[in-house]
Amino acid sequence: MDTKQLAALVAVVDRSSFSHAAEQLGVTQPAVSLAIRSLEKRLGCQLIDRSGRVVEPTEAGQVAYRHAQRILGAERDLIRSLEDEGDELSGHLVVGASTGPGERVLPALLGAFHRQHPHVVVSLRVDDTETIVDRVLDRQLEFGIVGAERAHRSLVFEPFLRDEVVLVVPTDHPFAGKEIAMDELLDVPLVVQQEGAGVRTVVERELRAAGVRVRDLNVVAELGLQESAKSAVEAGLGVTFLSRLAVERELDEGRLAIASVKGLEPGRLFFAVRSAARPPGRLVVSFLDFARLTLGEKAAFPADNRERLVRGGRVG
Repeated sequence: MDTKQLAALVAVVDRSSFSHAAEQLGVTQPAVSLAIRSLEKRLGCQLIDRSGRVVEPTEAGQVAYRHAQRILGAERDLIRSLEDEGDELSGHLVVGASTGPGERVLPALLGAFHRQHPHVVVSLRVDDTETIVDRVLDRQLEFGIVGAERAHRSLVFEPFLRDEVVLVVPTDHPFAGKEIAMDELLDVPLVVQQEGAGVRTVVERELRAAGVRVRDLNVVAELGLQESAKSAVEAGLGVTFLSRLAVERELDEGRLAIASVKGLEPGRLFFAVRSAARPPGRLVVSFLDFARLTLGEKAAFPADNRERLVRGGRVG
């Protein structure tokens, strides 16, 4: 049976859309439609109900979907096992990342890893933390680097990189370089990132611990992820909380400044997240070992990370 047809079925069911499935698979929508029709012909039954506004599997499609997931999982295990047999690393390493590490840390790490292992093709998928975690859960990604944990028994989170969340302000702002009181934060125009962003999750948790609700803040805009929020601050719309990693360049160039809020200490970790159902492949373990050595003091995972990952240990 053609596993590409099975992959098309899984993608269509997961995304409830032929076009979104095509985007996920990196092919055209007609190619996905053809794969589904060929599979339906091969199995002698309709797998996808196309009559409604939302694409849904038929009863037979649900059965085929479950078997397809197992077959594709077995195929991935086979490929991983064959890759592990060779002395030299090769294959395709796909890393999902939230915007902080995805924009500032991982491009350089992946580039250096590729130079050391030229037969490894590297890819980076950047989105908000919640989306990356969802893609790991759906097995669209083997692992990701994200800015917040999610309690889920099917996931393993391992500390990856230390980070600090800071209040970013224009250079001429009265808060620049100062520690402010919580009351002052409540009055200032504040730009926040979209729900699901790791920084927003961390800040909201810190505010709750300090007895402050989000609705107590003077939120003037909700603007996507870190780059959007940063641009808004530069334009004078307000202040915002960002990862220090995301603004190091602007701080060095004197384009932005930072402040601290008394009672808030929003330090955080970036985490490597993967499925708890199976140990990571050789490429993933090798990359995480490489990252630990390269990041040095910034690295948040311990020296025995390889053993912990293979055991499936959990860090909370």
